[in-house]
Amino acid sequence: MSHLIITPVLLPAVIGALIILWMRGDLLLQRVFSIAGTVLLLAVSVWLLGLSLDGQVRVYRLGNWAAPFGIVLMLDRLAGVMLVLTSAMALAVQIYAFGSGWDRKGWHFHALWQFQLMGICGAFLTGDAFNLFVFFEILLIASYGLMTHGGGGMRLRAGVQYIAFNLAGSALFLAALGVLYAVTGTLNMADMAARVAAMPAQDTALLRTGAVMLMLVFAIKAALVPLHFWLPSTYANAPGPVAALFAIMTKVGVYAIIRFGMLVFPQDAVTEGVIRDLLLPAALFTLIVGQVGVLGSRNLGRLAAFAAIGSVGTLVIAVAQFTPQGIAAGMFYTVHSTLAAAALFLVVDMIGARRGDLWLREGPKLGGLVAGLFMAIAIAVVGMPPLSGFLGKLLVLDATRDAPVVWAVVLLTSLIAVYGMARAGSLLFWKSAEPARVLAGGVWAGGPIPTKLETHEPVQDLGDAASPALAAVAVGALLAGLVALTIFAGPAMDLAQATAAQLADPDAYIRAVLSGQEGAK
Repeated sequence: MSHLIITPVLLPAVIGALIILWMRGDLLLQRVFSIAGTVLLLAVSVWLLGLSLDGQVRVYRLGNWAAPFGIVLMLDRLAGVMLVLTSAMALAVQIYAFGSGWDRKGWHFHALWQFQLMGICGAFLTGDAFNLFVFFEILLIASYGLMTHGGGGMRLRAGVQYIAFNLAGSALFLAALGVLYAVTGTLNMADMAARVAAMPAQDTALLRTGAVMLMLVFAIKAALVPLHFWLPSTYANAPGPVAALFAIMTKVGVYAIIRFGMLVFPQDAVTEGVIRDLLLPAALFTLIVGQVGVLGSRNLGRLAAFAAIGSVGTLVIAVAQFTPQGIAAGMFYTVHSTLAAAALFLVVDMIGARRGDLWLREGPKLGGLVAGLFMAIAIAVVGMPPLSGFLGKLLVLDATRDAPVVWAVVLLTSLIAVYGMARAGSLLFWKSAEPARVLAGGVWAGGPIPTKLETHEPVQDLGDAASPALAAVAVGALLAGLVALTIFAGPAMDLAQATAAQLADPDAYIRAVLSGQEGAK
């Protein structure tokens, strides 16, 4: 039993606590420890992914208590991929927060950042349904603070809406777990899967109710229509780096759908049919709403938010097939859409810093590096060649080749997204009349960069430490990830197919968790 499996949970938890207790007034020290912790998290995640490539499901039993009575963490290919994706994206976005000066606008940015990573990584590793709820709450509590970071009336209003909607989702999550526990007598995922498989078909009515309630919770987290209302205003009003990190949060909901749909419920044909019948129409409507929102948005922040909704729709279309081919396509598209959405939110923040606002109207003329980054990222987001979005959509279409309605929706909404992005780009970079003010002497177009944390407590003065060059490098790193995914699409798809094949064998999970527990308490 490798103790490194628990490292992605413990490492950010310890660093976040140290930042609060030891580094409150020293932003430089916070930056050093927080970024170093994220680098270490990425290194551990890469090692764990390499460990998972042999196809073995590894189980970490906390306190060495035997499952299903003790808490377990599970490492497989899916968890390994999601850990690497989370830590790599988080590192790039954190560097952007440093370069743009966003982390200077509140005391607890880096501590909340680490707690958010703790919750996300824990959700990917846990093998217990109740602890999935616990990690959901950890990442949500941290996200509440990050959402309102920097203050402002609009941001606070959006944050209250975000909190209220997600608290309702959490209450529904607890109710769903209560129903499933009443039916199966366990919350360990592997044990629950074994008991569900042994249930007579005529006794599954309450099980189907619990499964539908659980999928509604995950649909809220993934922002599927009609449960997506919290996302546009939340992402549009969040600080740029926070919105970029939130790009992985909708994937946590999709991850939970995959995990429960492939592990807990696949043996019960009735339950699986109910879930698929609900997910596929919701995914189609999510894609339509997202891409039409891209076309209709008059604010660049909301355009990026609706693009994120559209990408979730495309992803869930593939996942809702619950076939190895569909899951593999979804895995590839998950990596692409997370990097593309994060990059889009960051370049939107760069544009807002130079123009002073995010409204799509004629204003200060932008060009050069920002224009090039926006064009490349827009191509990736809408799924045009030659970047990985085009390959991802081809894989999704191939996984749904027998569904002409899906093809029609994907292709038509792609055209709508192309038009919406082209309209935004033309307003920003072609129809503007005067040059935008860039960083000069510590001043952005949007106003002065704070030289101290906005608080009444004393803090170390770091001077005008914002670096637009470093911020641009962070965006370029995410774009480079998309290019690398395109170049190495073959090996990436091989890994996705191996991951899907492993997920299609739930018996391997059940054996790994419930068997071979010699020496456990």
